[in-house]
Amino acid sequence: MEINATIIGQFITFAILVWFTMKYVWPPVTQALRDREKKIADGLEAAERSKRELEMAGHKALSIIRDAKEQASTIIEQANLHSAQLIEEAKSQAKTEGQRIVDLAQSEIALSVTQAKETLKLQLAGLAVAGAEKIIQRKLDASVHNDLLNELAAEI
Repeated sequence: MEINATIIGQFITFAILVWFTMKYVWPPVTQALRDREKKIADGLEAAERSKRELEMAGHKALSIIRDAKEQASTIIEQANLHSAQLIEEAKSQAKTEGQRIVDLAQSEIALSVTQAKETLKLQLAGLAVAGAEKIIQRKLDASVHNDLLNELAAEI
């Protein structure tokens, strides 16, 4: 094989091309590849981190919902107990008030009965006196006496 000037020229040109490529072209290409690789790795890491955060947020949301349900059931239970207490208090107050009203009505009825008896006694006494006056003013005849008693009975 003959080494001539063409091969040497091609070799020098190739060496200059390799040197120029290694010096000016290759570093930006490798840097771009490293940057792209880093971006992809960061993206994958962010995706994994987001996935973990999403799972944690889901667990936290379930925990919050569970706690809220427990609090709601506790509040409902307390409200039911409170309403039962209020109902019992209202019932006892109503019974007390009803008994007071019944007692008051009974005392008023007893007073009215007593007053009615007194009024009847006075009227009966008046009628007896009036009947006695009529009997005394008239003759003591049995038929007249019976008629007067019937009149008095009709008035009573």
